[in-house]
Amino acid sequence: MKIYTTLHIGEFHTNHCEDFFVNEPIASNERLIAVLDGCTMGTESVFASILYSKILRNLCKLKFYEEFVSSNPTTIKSKLKEVIKQLIIETKLIKNQLGLETNELLSTLIIGIIDTASSKAEFIAIGDGLICVDGELIEYEQNDKPDYLGYHMSEDFENWYESQKQKLSVSKFNDLSICTDGIFTFKNFKDKSKQKSESEIINHLLIDNQSSEFDNFLDRKIKILKDNFDHVVTDDLAIIRVITT
Repeated sequence: MKIYTTLHIGEFHTNHCEDFFVNEPIASNERLIAVLDGCTMGTESVFASILYSKILRNLCKLKFYEEFVSSNPTTIKSKLKEVIKQLIIETKLIKNQLGLETNELLSTLIIGIIDTASSKAEFIAIGDGLICVDGELIEYEQNDKPDYLGYHMSEDFENWYESQKQKLSVSKFNDLSICTDGIFTFKNFKDKSKQKSESEIINHLLIDNQSSEFDNFLDRKIKILKDNFDHVVTDDLAIIRVITT
């Protein structure tokens, strides 16, 4: 199994890339993957994406150690729920310590745990974005009004989590991707008549596997779009693609 990642700042953003990603081991045969997209209208929107990512990376280290010393294995579904719960707990502590406002904690989040031995996966999308499983697209679109995690810090976790509809269980996959909605923003400014469709861009980045032998597989594909077809991404973009070998 190979995991490819890429992170690009959009042409319309000048100071910071507001997207981020996480790709970390959480158990012997499990990895946590996530893509995050900070709200442009939020306060210092890059901060929320990076904050959540740093917390998630630390939680992965703790969970990995817990699995090492414990004889009670848990399912990836229950582990994902526990990670989200701990993410909220840790964020609330930091929010109080730093006196943060809700507007400083706005980032979408597609997060999942994959079993690298069985190629199973569990996901939840908080906000918008795209998941591609063996060519099948699951788009989470919230009409440019994402329901950010930062809005729900004070709610009862169990009730909130059970009410979430954007959950996905994958029993088996060969090629799986998660990405922020920047994937829908590639533009050809030099010749609009040669603008590629969203489906062509998605097929190129998330389905076609030519050059997958290279570790910078996704970066190469984005470079091809720019150098060969004059297509640049206008919004920030984070992609994680997992191909079984």
